[in-house]
Amino acid sequence: MARITLDGIAHSYDQDRSSYALKPIDHEWSQGRSYALLGPSGCGKTTLLNIISGLVIPSQGRLLFDGRDVTHLAPEQRNIAQVFQFPVVYDTMTVAENLAFPLKNRGLGRAAIRTRVSEIADLLGLTGDLNRRARGLTADAKQKISLGRGLVRSDVAAVLFDEPLTVIDPSLKWELRSKLKAVHRALDVLMIYVTHDQVEALTFADEVVVMKDGRILQIATPTQLFEQPEHTFVGYFIGSPGMNLVEAEVDGAEARIGEQTLRLPARYGKPPSGSSVRLGFRPDYTTLVSGGDLRVRVQKIEDLGRRRIARVSLGAQDIFAIVPHGRSIEGDTAGIAIKPERLFVYVNDERVAGEPL
Repeated sequence: MARITLDGIAHSYDQDRSSYALKPIDHEWSQGRSYALLGPSGCGKTTLLNIISGLVIPSQGRLLFDGRDVTHLAPEQRNIAQVFQFPVVYDTMTVAENLAFPLKNRGLGRAAIRTRVSEIADLLGLTGDLNRRARGLTADAKQKISLGRGLVRSDVAAVLFDEPLTVIDPSLKWELRSKLKAVHRALDVLMIYVTHDQVEALTFADEVVVMKDGRILQIATPTQLFEQPEHTFVGYFIGSPGMNLVEAEVDGAEARIGEQTLRLPARYGKPPSGSSVRLGFRPDYTTLVSGGDLRVRVQKIEDLGRRRIARVSLGAQDIFAIVPHGRSIEGDTAGIAIKPERLFVYVNDERVAGEPL
């Protein structure tokens, strides 16, 4: 199978469809790519994953696998593997028997099973445990088995992951993420990964789908999400700390923030009356200086080793800026310099494109 297509997919858990957990979506997942569904709890990412797997039938729209309508097909008819938050393993079986189970159910020959189990065990670092019973293994090892059971079928159309690292010790998450990346490169299979953790999403996926309140706000590469967020939530949710968002009045190529005026890198006209207008600029592209574009009051400077971050007040609004190494700040007032190409204007939370000056 080459692709999964979402054709106007939406879902409501209310019989009268008074509210939607997932608002209409049109998108296509490509063969061999890895995607992450990222967003806070209740944003609709698990609902979307369950629609793709067949555990939920959407209220409207069509789901196509390589052009074939599978909207109402049962999960077992979709050729999908799903890995859940909590490891699904048979404790009384050995690791090898757990990995072989999906293949035995499909009547594969013993030699072919041994070969495939060996391949997957090698990819996941389970070769040394193949003859051990699953009961005595650690949680991360059990989750590797669960991952392996999802990956062991060579005919699987896509592998879906529903927050598979939630119960894993933080010190081991990096290893498992690395294993998943290696497996994806080796198997060239479509993978869709649900998480609320931006680090997991950004380090795993070729493209990240950022969701909120049942809507997809942006689909882009990790770099694009960081460098050019199309929605204020994307800017704030991605990054640590998130994007600075400052209320402003915009008119043409100027923005007024309180009593201060900032020259903009493009001309934006005058937003409609009553609109919510904010400037967005990441702390990473905002530097604390003696002069700068805007005057701020320094509240606190934190030394994080590789960089120093200042929390400052811009009028009544708190923002963050980078303090260059070797620079000392005298007193509690300073300025900030913002990279103009990384300064964005958002009207009603959506990024607007300005006209070149």
